[in-house]
Amino acid sequence: MIVAYICYGSAHSSIVAASIHVGLLQNDRIPSYEEIISLPHYDTTDGNQIGIPFYMGIDEFDNDVYAIGAKNGRKIMIRAVYSFLRESGIDKDEIMFVDALPAIGIMTKIGGMTSRKFRIVSVGRPFTVYGILRKYKNFIDLVNNVKSKLKELD
Repeated sequence: MIVAYICYGSAHSSIVAASIHVGLLQNDRIPSYEEIISLPHYDTTDGNQIGIPFYMGIDEFDNDVYAIGAKNGRKIMIRAVYSFLRESGIDKDEIMFVDALPAIGIMTKIGGMTSRKFRIVSVGRPFTVYGILRKYKNFIDLVNNVKSKLKELD
């Protein structure tokens, strides 16, 4: 199965959730600032990379895990992918989409816009990280919920 964490710009929430999922970040403690900013693709994606899945690793159930940005088109993108799978004769149960955006708070949203849209990285990036750290339990809960569902499917 493929697990795809989706967010607005594939720079923050989907990257953090996918990183927890594959063990790049711990799920039993809040990571450091440095651990967050050193994640692959964290706060570095640009508009040309929206819709491109970033491979993040394999989980303990042997599922491939990805992070994807879809701007405001998350529901449309998911529907399009499922439609394509159906037309190709591939079972839609081969992929699980997980919206990671609800896990973040306003601080990460403002920081992300400042860093990615306005390109003021030195101001925006710290806001994204501190926002992620404040809401880290939301990410742990999200990933634990996904892993519980995967365990049921196994």
